[in-house]
Amino acid sequence: MAINILMPALSPTMTEGTLSRWLKKQGETIKAGDVLAEIETDKATMEVEAVDEGVLGKILVPDGTEGVKVNAPIAILVQVGETVPAEGAPAAAPVAAAPAEAPKQAAPASAANVVNGHDSGERIVASPLAKRIAKDAGIDLKGVNGSGPNGRIVRADVQAAQKGQGASAPATSAPATAPAPVTAKAPPAPAKAPTPTITAPHQFVPHSSMRRVIAKRLTESKQTVPHFYLTMDIELDALLKLRGELNARSSKDGGGSFKLSVNDMIIKASALALRRVPKVNASFTEDGVAYYDDVDVSVAVAIPDGLITPIIRRADQKGLATISNEMKDLGLRARAGKLKPEEFQGGGFSVSNLGMFGVKDFQAIINPPQAAILAVGAGEPRPVVKDGQLAVATVMSATLSVDHRVVDGALGAEWLQAFKAIIQEPLNLML
Repeated sequence: MAINILMPALSPTMTEGTLSRWLKKQGETIKAGDVLAEIETDKATMEVEAVDEGVLGKILVPDGTEGVKVNAPIAILVQVGETVPAEGAPAAAPVAAAPAEAPKQAAPASAANVVNGHDSGERIVASPLAKRIAKDAGIDLKGVNGSGPNGRIVRADVQAAQKGQGASAPATSAPATAPAPVTAKAPPAPAKAPTPTITAPHQFVPHSSMRRVIAKRLTESKQTVPHFYLTMDIELDALLKLRGELNARSSKDGGGSFKLSVNDMIIKASALALRRVPKVNASFTEDGVAYYDDVDVSVAVAIPDGLITPIIRRADQKGLATISNEMKDLGLRARAGKLKPEEFQGGGFSVSNLGMFGVKDFQAIINPPQAAILAVGAGEPRPVVKDGQLAVATVMSATLSVDHRVVDGALGAEWLQAFKAIIQEPLNLML
């Protein structure tokens, strides 16, 4: 029996994606677990595996197709020796090419006798997709008026009939109402064009699915989440000394099992601070505040087309070497687009570190539904006063962005104090 392979939802925010490329060819035998295609989601480019076995009978959505809706058919899987059903092929036409339902070419001569989807005989003139939808919904097309070219019944007519709007209109009214559903469904052409106000010479690069969703989510976060910011300067000399000793010991032992970065230690310190001040490890909902049991830290990783936040699960319970090795693996696979959904979906708190680029301080935008994100700047020599004497210390600025609906000023300050204490007394990281 033929099976439609559908566009999967590979992240909670995904509504559509780009089918980057097929890794299997039409007519090729498929086994469960085989990688079928690469899909560009709102988060990353990910591989999609087959669930069923059979033969890839027909590819409905070609390589490079953008805007493929979740749950839209992208291919047809058949059993060995089975032919592809003729009625199955048109199912994905609106996905691959939206105008397929209302072609612009001239209608056949017999179409002159078509009125509201019905010719002078018993034949019903409807698009293949309209027939499929009507069949699935149990709608008799004899009672549906067509509004497509030359009175053809199209998808919009069947959907209107499902709402009780299409069957009762008189036959003579079709020409007057025809343009409305067609133009209402058509995608706006200017959406992918550069803004007309750009007059200087430039190169135009269309948004990827990821860049589009990043823009949408961060705009929503900044507009709907009441951000406020707390900044502390934190001395790093003791932490840098401990890091050097641990890395030297690892190298001396010959194991080479880890090489700690400052970011690894910041992740662990953030997790321990969240355990000490658990009310920051939370999310706002309309009905209340959700306080997380586990300390899962999302870490911002730059990738070619944006950023992604892989997660160190239960970071408060893991040693520095484990966090370091996990972060290196997650970072490499994030840049290669090979992360699994569960490796970047979720998390109760985020860390964004731009210190390696020499950025002194910045304010990060909260990653909903989380309530806080820590922005880490570069460590640099700065003058400090110790025991009444001027001295020089390596200092970094850390800025905590918080959702004021969840975290008040005093609570945010308490978390930053806990974080600072752990960084400046780094033996806490070993406990």
